[in-house]
Amino acid sequence: MGQIKAGLCGYYGKGNGGDEALLASVLQMLPENVTPLVLSGNPKETRDRYQVESCDRMDAMQVWQALRSCDALIMGGGSLMQDATSLRNPIYYGGLMGIAERLGLKTIALAQGIGPLNSPITNWVAKRAFGGCTAITVRDRASAFLLQEWGISCMMAPDPVWNLEPSPVENLWDIPAPRVAVALRSHPQLTPERIDCLTRALVDFQTATQTTILLVPFQPASDLALAQSIQTQLRGANHIFCLEDPRKLKGLFQGVEMTIGMRYHALIMAAAHECKCFAISYDPKVSQLMAEINMPGWELEQIPHDPNEITQVWLEHYANGDPLNTAQIQALIDRSLIHRDLLVAALSK
Repeated sequence: MGQIKAGLCGYYGKGNGGDEALLASVLQMLPENVTPLVLSGNPKETRDRYQVESCDRMDAMQVWQALRSCDALIMGGGSLMQDATSLRNPIYYGGLMGIAERLGLKTIALAQGIGPLNSPITNWVAKRAFGGCTAITVRDRASAFLLQEWGISCMMAPDPVWNLEPSPVENLWDIPAPRVAVALRSHPQLTPERIDCLTRALVDFQTATQTTILLVPFQPASDLALAQSIQTQLRGANHIFCLEDPRKLKGLFQGVEMTIGMRYHALIMAAAHECKCFAISYDPKVSQLMAEINMPGWELEQIPHDPNEITQVWLEHYANGDPLNTAQIQALIDRSLIHRDLLVAALSK
């Protein structure tokens, strides 16, 4: 098999730790004969961090020239084909895939979390884009069922970030243990009242456990202000970690006893390191993860109104909850390699 150049498109270079973790995971699984070209919101940052070629994802001429230079386009992974945040997402990614197909490129949709697709237009765009793909993998049953309804074949496997190689975090082990990570995000349903309730519960939880709280904004542009507001209320040891390298972000959870998280990939990273996890779900992908690996938690709109109740639930899980064991984690990692195997097979055709 000769040298191949593959374009990579996703929500890359936008300061989101989860999407950067997906990019790092895809780069990790590429065969040696594949040269990546990443479409990024911050090409310089992407080039410097991953030592790859990169272009501006929103510069039409750069994207056109990039696609013309490639043999394949890899879209992955995550919740790209959804219109809950914007109609532009499926139109942008669907358009890219359509152009790539017209140019004769192999198109591979990797580790997709499809939907919600509320608009007939975005539904049509997504169906057309996936229908023309050389190969598709998804990370959840709902996405697999949707493609099945459309008559499109796919493979399902756990998120590739389960297999992402972590990097050590400098000075982490100098921070007093035990450590509890908190990875919340802004959301319309995370109202000031709910934030206050969770913060009061966290203060009492820390007092009872004498833990060090690590606040982890996965997307600092939207999460950091929330982390800072919580930090001002904490009475015990605490740190805010804004880690740009997703491999270090995953490495952070190697030193954590328990994680309270809204962020999907924070929960995966933590669970992958035998950390007790408690989820607060704002999105179907988090709820599906909770169901698939029996992770305790609440739907965001169902958070108790009493901080004492929240504290007691967290204390019970901290004392008696069970993390995934080594065999369960290895099984998830092994199954996540389906993404890599299908990618290699599709590129070698």
